[in-house]
Amino acid sequence: MATKNQTSVTEFILLGFGNLHSFNIVLFIVFLIIFLFTIFGNLLIIILVSTNVHLQSPMYYFLCHLSFSDLVISMNIVPNMLGAIILRGNKMTFIGCITQLYFFSGTTITECFLLSVMSYDRYLAICNPLRYSSIMDFNHQIYLSLWPWLLGFTLNLLGVLPISNYNFCNKNTIDHLYCGIFPLQQLSCSDTSFLDLEVFLFSLPLFVLPCGFIIGSYVYIFLSILKIPSTTGKQKTFSTCSSHLIVVGTFYGTLIVKHMIPSIGNSLLINKIVSLLHTVFTPLFNPIVYCLRNQDIKLTLKNIFPQ
Repeated sequence: MATKNQTSVTEFILLGFGNLHSFNIVLFIVFLIIFLFTIFGNLLIIILVSTNVHLQSPMYYFLCHLSFSDLVISMNIVPNMLGAIILRGNKMTFIGCITQLYFFSGTTITECFLLSVMSYDRYLAICNPLRYSSIMDFNHQIYLSLWPWLLGFTLNLLGVLPISNYNFCNKNTIDHLYCGIFPLQQLSCSDTSFLDLEVFLFSLPLFVLPCGFIIGSYVYIFLSILKIPSTTGKQKTFSTCSSHLIVVGTFYGTLIVKHMIPSIGNSLLINKIVSLLHTVFTPLFNPIVYCLRNQDIKLTLKNIFPQ
């Protein structure tokens, strides 16, 4: 791979929180606990939906895919980050770094489309309830759940392949939490202007349009909720969307801030903190939100773990 790329770099050194070595034990323990809870929380949702008859609906089927994507992000990023913290720098091969970038960017794009699919499901259920069952049949669920994964792990090649052919000129220290596009761009001695243009152009269909679709769906949802005569009916209908809205706000909030940072010139530490929120805390936050706010999941948990 190194010969093909015309670069002498065969491995990268991931620094993680390189300037916080005095807290490395504390950071390692905290992030390890978060990682374990993230794995447990998302696996719990997948198992509950797969085995409980009351959760066999399209909404929870798509939630399983969201939980699985959170698992992929956590298992792709956190173990290497933990190694960088405890070892004060973690070595990654060139291929390993590019592979991590591929899975991270692919899963991020996939989550954008999955959240759009979930908003479409809520739109049909609330705005077109009489036709919901006939439209959202099992085949349609399979189709809507597969295309986000196919698009995510195909379109991200447009960014990963150019980086895999960059020259790095003996610079191999990544002062970041993982192998991301912007940290690798900063290390490269190749001309990265084409990738900058590519990232800008593809941010519209991959991130802006799904976000706009979600906003549009919820405009129609809120208008339909306002037409419900009873206050109880309004609250019950809105409660089915609240968990998804919180997850969407958290995901896009951290994603927008994360991609704004390189252009507004904030410090590297802030970049790491926002990246940490996106890659470590959001996958933990999603199952917590659904377990605490979703009535069906709360009821299922109470039946399994009675007080």
